[in-house]
Amino acid sequence: MVLNIWFNRWFSTVSHYMELIRHNPDQQEFVIYGTHPNPDTVYFNYCDVCSTEPDIAGEDYLQFCIDYCLQNQIHIFVPRKENVLISKHLDKFNKIGVKVLVCPDGDLMAMIDDKAAMYRSLQDQEKVGNFIVTIPSYKIVNNAAGFQQAYADLGKDNTKLCIKPVVGEGASGFRIIDDIADTIPFIYNTTSTQKISYDTAYKILKTQEHFSDLMVIEYLDGHEYSIDCLADADGTLLVAIPRKKGNGRIREIEYNRELIEIAEKMAAQYKFPYVYNIQVKYKDGIPKLLEINPRMSGGMHISCLADINIPYYAIKLLLNGHVEALLPKFGVRATHIEQPVILPSKESAILA
Repeated sequence: MVLNIWFNRWFSTVSHYMELIRHNPDQQEFVIYGTHPNPDTVYFNYCDVCSTEPDIAGEDYLQFCIDYCLQNQIHIFVPRKENVLISKHLDKFNKIGVKVLVCPDGDLMAMIDDKAAMYRSLQDQEKVGNFIVTIPSYKIVNNAAGFQQAYADLGKDNTKLCIKPVVGEGASGFRIIDDIADTIPFIYNTTSTQKISYDTAYKILKTQEHFSDLMVIEYLDGHEYSIDCLADADGTLLVAIPRKKGNGRIREIEYNRELIEIAEKMAAQYKFPYVYNIQVKYKDGIPKLLEINPRMSGGMHISCLADINIPYYAIKLLLNGHVEALLPKFGVRATHIEQPVILPSKESAILA
């Protein structure tokens, strides 16, 4: 049976996952659907069927997803946009026979999506003797006075701090607080785009009486790792692959027992199913949690170089399939270069 699988608004790197699913070891055939509001989205080139989707959100977007699945006879839906909302309404997809690659626990999804809530949960576990991973020092603020106080309090024990939204993806909104950002050398330094001075940050924040929750957090200056994880439907961890972010674009698939144990403890406590990602960064030799992504990570295709087809196996597990013991190949170092992708001409798009 040929299966129709749909990816809604995703990162451009989802193109790698489409190819891994298409060229799977079981020779299962898929028709790959992709949507995005931008008609020039690069991963459309890797889809069998592609179309633009409306730039909407919330309940309106949820209904769009249901309608799209019905109209295109979708068997498997792999959401990124609105995945928390979709998780809370899986019954609507179950009714129309669509399998959704997402954690079926909507409350757990919402907690993971909120970095502060996830941190508090892990701290609560530590209080009852279940230590899983070290949490960075942090405070949550939503006004300029709170930011000022948090900066003063956390600055007593940390030489450098940073800020990031409590709810957000990747590096969106992340800034290192560094007063070099108000100097001439900063202007000439192309690597300083994520820096902001304390004075500038305070000046911006005090333009509003209140703003969305912002995390003031200690800056972690060591190596950063993404741990790509695959689990069965019950949340039993099948494999965890630590991926080290080296200089520039260098990545290394590293056997790191300390990080694999973090993934094992996280899985035992929270029972995340299918596929997810744990991001940590070291400081003074201690790995500290950055965030958890309850989905395929943007760089997971590098982890798949360990001879583990994570996207396909996640789909297989979603369909109640069985996956044999997985033995990742560690020690792989990789990088990537940009390649041009020819897009359809505007004229052909109009004719279509």
